[in-house]
Formats: sequence, structure tokens, C-alpha cells
Amino acid sequence: MNFRIKETIIEDCKKSEIWKILILDHFTTKLLSSCCKMSDLMQEGITIVEDLYKSREPVLEMKAIYFMTPTAKCVDAFIGDFKLKPKYKAAYVYFTDYCSDELFNKMKLYCGKYIRVCKELNISFLPQESQVFTCDNPGAFRSIYSPHCSQDKVKTLETLAAQIVTLCATLDENPGVRYKKETVLENTTLDNAKQLAALVDYKLTKHYDMDDNSKKKGKTQAQLLIVERGFDPVTPILHELTYQAMAYDLVPIKNDTYKYKSKDGSEKEALLNEDDQLWARLRHMHIAEVSEQIPKLVKEISANKKQPDGKITISGLSQLMKKMPHFRKQVAQKTVHLNLTEDCMNHFQKNVEKLCKAEQDLAVGSDVEGVKVKDPMRTLLPVLLHPHGTYDKIRAVLLYIFSLNGTTEENLNKLIQHVKIEEDREFILNWRELGVPIISSPSFFPMRRSSRRDRTQEETYSLSRWTPVIKDVMEDAVENKLETREWPHQSECPAAWNGSGAVSARQKHKASTQDERRSGSRLIIFVIGGISYSEMRSAYQVTQSVKSCEVIIGSSHIVTPMELLDDIQALSKPTTTKETFTIVKE
Repeated sequence: MNFRIKETIIEDCKKSEIWKILILDHFTTKLLSSCCKMSDLMQEGITIVEDLYKSREPVLEMKAIYFMTPTAKCVDAFIGDFKLKPKYKAAYVYFTDYCSDELFNKMKLYCGKYIRVCKELNISFLPQESQVFTCDNPGAFRSIYSPHCSQDKVKTLETLAAQIVTLCATLDENPGVRYKKETVLENTTLDNAKQLAALVDYKLTKHYDMDDNSKKKGKTQAQLLIVERGFDPVTPILHELTYQAMAYDLVPIKNDTYKYKSKDGSEKEALLNEDDQLWARLRHMHIAEVSEQIPKLVKEISANKKQPDGKITISGLSQLMKKMPHFRKQVAQKTVHLNLTEDCMNHFQKNVEKLCKAEQDLAVGSDVEGVKVKDPMRTLLPVLLHPHGTYDKIRAVLLYIFSLNGTTEENLNKLIQHVKIEEDREFILNWRELGVPIISSPSFFPMRRSSRRDRTQEETYSLSRWTPVIKDVMEDAVENKLETREWPHQSECPAAWNGSGAVSARQKHKASTQDERRSGSRLIIFVIGGISYSEMRSAYQVTQSVKSCEVIIGSSHIVTPMELLDDIQALSKPTTTKETFTIVKE
């Protein structure tokens, strides 16, 4: 993404020595923040970054770069800057994606003489992490799964398909497309993955037919798998004990910003992203390992600077920072993670530890000794009797229901009464909209479960035995073991795409870095309805173990357990709000 922006917007900037203003909408602000730093933009002649929707003072001697999504809302805001009285000397317009003729002609009519450049960049997705992307559209969940939004569903799938195509174009991939076979529940067929796969394949063909290179691009060494959220309902509601997943579940982190209090009582905040190298290093580790690692790292700094050994405290770190300005940033990162780890562990010791054993037994279907759970209700009951919070009890009840592949209506009513959510039973019932059985079917043919990979020989923590189902899928895909009956082809992959074996045959050595892996194959996974942090971690783990194939995972958005439960509950509520466009004056 960084390279794509440099070769378009930044290169055009270099052609003019005049300092410029960069104007962004909400989406492009997030997009640019994910891959560029303000210092990088300053070096290229961009002096100010402004919000498209806010009132701005005219700067007639400067040129403005508009980087925005091709929507009527953005185009109207742009026209407003030039229609009556121009605010800038000229406009360089860059759209994230294809701009319709109607919007283009409207711009041309009112602002044509001011527009110097107008380009479509084909990058309408957010690179959340090095191997994770989103479409920045949490509302897609409701549009696709709510019975009140059936008219929005087709439009939402069309938009997601277009965004996935821009991801493929940015990666210079034309992947073979497959999807998880549709689910049939209570005489209703859930085929969103099939529909999205068809749309993506059609738009990919169209995109590469229109490509500027004037030659049709064949299928590349990449595979795209599309699956729905209901495919694995267990992973996104379990209490996870790896650092990133645990932190986002238990600690109030908003927009990747962690707020905490320092020892002097002042409010501090830290951004949890890949610019923080320590975060990138620790995020997929188990909390037990993180708790050991951070004090060790702090002691290393203390030892290097001849600081007295002993118990590491946050106030001690504060003194260290004052004495050693050169190491301030390095120590600050460790202070953040010392605080965050303490926050996570406090929650764990307070109530999560008691929940985890029951959750793992229900999810895995056996206890830590490998003995099968014969009576899931006996596992659930201690959770219901303990004064846990309502959300925690709902999560446990759902895991109980998922373990049985649905329960009787009578039993469900008793559980709902026990958790005291008679008025909010949608937290549980609405999972049916995702194709997940909640009320057991009277059919003699229960829903067939996908077989899981045998991981009994893998070393795991007793409270972290569950493996996300998507990790099995990733490994099966790389090893070319996905069954065509369960994963039909929307478009065939090249014959050479046989996972790790084929890649190893093409390469003389196994790739060890991300840049080297790019010469191998790519597996792209898209989950309709949100991905969890555990599933994101799986992409990195499989990439690391296979080495010759890079796994990239994405969705409309990233979900935490509580956010997903709230979204599930809201599915049955009628739509009432509409988006409005306002200019904010400062």
C-alpha cells in the first residue's frame, strides 16, 4: 500500500516544487495512517493535512491534493470547495476506486478548470496489519444478516467484492476463487459466500480486461477463499489468552488506542500498531510468556545502564526514563506493555481464569486429560452459578449450545431464564441468521461437522487448547487438501497451485522473510461478517510454519466478543437511523 501511494500521489507531488495541502475523508485518513507517517508526507512537499468535511480557510496560493472515496458525499464536499469561490489554486484528485461517469461529469461541470489530475488508485481497503486487511465496514454485518436489511444485502456484497478486487490488484494477483459450500438451516439456504465469490470473480475478470497493460492477465499463483462468519461461531466468543486477543477483549481499547494512568496519576495513551516493534513481537504470544518477557527486557536495559537489579516497578521505569533520554522511547514501549500486561492479568485472576476451563472443555469437547465431555450441562452449570457478568454467561451458554449443535426449546428457555436475559434472548436466538443451529432439529440427520486436524501432539497451555477452525482451512489449502465438495471452485486455480509442495518446487530455498515469500504463492482468506484477533494470529502462524506461502486474512471488519454479541442482538431490530452529511465549523 505504501508503495502504491508513493508511485501515484507522492510522485505527482514531486513534479511540482510548490508546497501542497492534502485533504482526506474519514476512510482515506485511516488508510493513509495505516501505511504512511506525517514526516514522510512532509518530505514530499505536503505541509498540511485537512478533513474534507470540515470548514477550511482559503489558501489561494497553494495546490490541494484530494484523496477520497468516489461517493456522492465526497464529490459534493469537493465541489463545495470550488463551485462559488475557489479555496485553492488547483486540485489534484485521487479516488480510492472507480468513479462513476455521473459523479465525474458533475465534478467536471462545476470544477473542471481547477482539476489538474484525476486518477483512480484501486485501493479501497484498509491494510490493518502486514497480513490483515479490512473493508472498514462494520455495518456490512447487519446489511448481510439482518432480516430487516434484505434490500441492502446485494449492494453490500457488490461493494465488498469491489474492495476485495482492489486488494488483489494492489498485490498484483488474479487468484483462483473458492468458497465454503452454502449452509441449509430450517429450510433456508445461506449462500452469501457463493454470491460474493461470483461477484469477485466477475469483477476480477473485468478489472484485468480493462488493465492499462493492454494484455489480459491470467491466473496468478494465488488462491482466494471466501467463508461466512457462521462457519466457526466458537472462536470469536471464547476468552483468548494470547496477548492481542486478550487485551482487546478485556481492556477498553478504542481505535487501537490504549489509555492508562501513570504512577503520578497522569493520563497516558499508546497506539497499538506495528510501529511499536515490541507490540508486533509480543502480540501473538500467550499472556504467560508475555508476563515473563517484559520484565526481562526491562532488566536488560537496567543492566546495560548499570541500574540496580531488583523488582521492576512502573515508578522505577519513570526514573529510568528521566535519567536516560536516549532510551526514553525504548523504555516507554516497555512501560506501556508492563501496564497492559498487568491489566490483562488482573482481569484473568479476577474472573476469566474460572471461565476458561469450562469454555475450553465445551469448545474442544474434552477436558485437559483428553477425556470426552459426556455431559456438557455439568461443565456449564458452575459458570451459571458463579456471579459472572451477563456477557460472560451468554458466551458460556452459546458454547454449550454449539457443542450440542443446538438444544431443545425447553432447555433454551431455562438457560435464558437462568442468565436473566428474557428481554434480550436475541443474543442467542439471532445466531440462526448466521446459519448456526440454536434449536436442535427434529431431523434424523444432524448437521455434519467438519472434521478437525489432529493437534494432540502440539504443545499448548491447558486453558488455550482450542484452535480456530480457519487455521485448519489455511493448512489444508496450502497442502491442497480442501475437498471440492465442501469448497467448490468459482474459478479454477492454476494447475501449479498445489500449496507448499508446488511452491517448494519452484523455489530453490524456503523463503524466510516477508519479501522473499512474495515470490512464492499467496493464500487470501475473506470472512464475511468479521474476523477475530485469534483468526488474524492464525494467518501469521501458518505463514511462519509453511514459509513458502504468505497467508493474508481479511473481512468487512475486526470483531471482539462483546462487539459481535451486540451485533448479533441488533440483527432483529428494525433500521431507524440514516446517515447525514454536515459541515463542521471550527
